[in-house]
Amino acid sequence: MTAQGCRLPETFPLPTVPLEEAVARQYRLMKCVARHFEGEELFTADAGVVPGLGRPRTTTGVEAVLADFFGAEAAALVQGAGTGAIRAALSAVLTAGDPLLIHRAPVYRTTAVTLRGLGVAVAEVDFNDRAALAEALASGRFSWAYVQHTRQRLADSYDPGEVLAACRAAGVRTVVDDNYAVMRVPRSGVELGADASCFSLFKLHGPEGVGAVVGAADLVARVHADNYSGGGQVQGHQALDALRALTHVPVMWALQSAVGAEVAERLAAGEVPGVAEVRIANAQDRCLLVRLDRPVARELPAVAARYGAAPYPVGSNSRYEIAPLFYRMSSSSLEAAPELAEWTVRINPMRAGADLVLDILRRSLHDLRETGD
Repeated sequence: MTAQGCRLPETFPLPTVPLEEAVARQYRLMKCVARHFEGEELFTADAGVVPGLGRPRTTTGVEAVLADFFGAEAAALVQGAGTGAIRAALSAVLTAGDPLLIHRAPVYRTTAVTLRGLGVAVAEVDFNDRAALAEALASGRFSWAYVQHTRQRLADSYDPGEVLAACRAAGVRTVVDDNYAVMRVPRSGVELGADASCFSLFKLHGPEGVGAVVGAADLVARVHADNYSGGGQVQGHQALDALRALTHVPVMWALQSAVGAEVAERLAAGEVPGVAEVRIANAQDRCLLVRLDRPVARELPAVAARYGAAPYPVGSNSRYEIAPLFYRMSSSSLEAAPELAEWTVRINPMRAGADLVLDILRRSLHDLRETGD
């Protein structure tokens, strides 16, 4: 296959939050913290299954902050990061054989494991097709729908808010996978009217393994009730660690989005030889998809690592990831477009500026040309 034979499809990136608004979000988050914590409580943390709560008091306080910040009725911190949050929410509302409406697209692998384990009757409809979605919702078959906020296919164009509004109008409740979207887009799933937003706090620079379910009180109460084991609780020190990290995220992600846009513009202008095409995409994290003029995408991450790039993710915007990421496309994206594997690399600036990202790409492609000639 030639470079022209595997052009990137048109992408429809989700909106981002500009820096000024991100600063305002940080300040609003701190107002929520002040409403639920006295000063010295931010320096101490408890542990264990506190009688009457079933979890640490500190964890309860952080949950209250999250519910307040996202305008939700309640929140639950869970183990298992984003996957654990999705599993907890779906387990709280579905049993084996229950119908669940989802988007017709490759499902993120860990979510597929959850759906298989629950034994739900998955029914797919193309969320990009408003008429098809309306017909499915009007059938009366569904009590619940599952919506991934970021894109499952590169060509996905649906507005998550419109999908959630259509479900709500039809009396269908919704669980949203907000991983890679929360704090980066203007409004999360629960802020758009979903019954639950599920996301990883590890992807928001929090500690390993901590996830959140934010949403309707009845759903969150069931999550808490199901998670009755002491070993399954998010302990107070983990909850405080996640909260401290979260205060930096809005501004950090606004800067990252701006750098990504600058890199895309400069690549499109031809600044780096060897780049044939570039797209901004939410696949799954917001990133740059860079199509090369030679099929060297599989080799590029290892070469870029020699110049300081991260050659693979840890949590896709976890606290470990400061260097720009040069990596293959996501498995779910490649499932829908396998022909791109040899030609397209995924780049995320992380904490770096545009000059460093472009320099690493330029030097890496130069090395690959030298070894290939």
